[in-house]
Amino acid sequence: MTTRWLTPKEQRAWRAYIAATLLLEDAIDRQLQQEAGMPHLYYSILAHLSELPEHRLRMTDLAGKLKITRSRLTYAVTRLEKDGLLRREDCRWDKRGSVAVLTDDGMAVLRRTAPGHVETVRTALFDQLTEEQVEQLEEICTGVARALEGEGERPAADEVPWRRRSSPSCS
Repeated sequence: MTTRWLTPKEQRAWRAYIAATLLLEDAIDRQLQQEAGMPHLYYSILAHLSELPEHRLRMTDLAGKLKITRSRLTYAVTRLEKDGLLRREDCRWDKRGSVAVLTDDGMAVLRRTAPGHVETVRTALFDQLTEEQVEQLEEICTGVARALEGEGERPAADEVPWRRRSSPSCS
């Protein structure tokens, strides 16, 4: 198989993408550490649960939504649980599974932290783009995500850490 090297233009685009994503993630992490004492991943867990009707989701499904391994999620949830921001409950349908549930304290942290988080995202990203570029960014990211999620031919579950066969929902 012949290596398909990046063209100079593709190489510049790739390096610009890497630089931008690393700097953006750093800005978001700094803001969340200052305002909430937590990294972006922990905030993302709380935010995702806050968007669900009962503020709860099976741990395996949550790991899949966040594109992280179950062990990484378990570590983060243990910390959030110690801080009283969420709790774990046994899954009613699968005795091996558990459900992450956002607590009232977790929701309060989100309400307090969300304005600063949104302002950081707006300032660091969206204020730098035109309306047309925002649409292009959405289109590009959606296309890349679809390709990586394997629309069409799916990679085996063991090739993608967050893609596991899941049991019935525990909501």
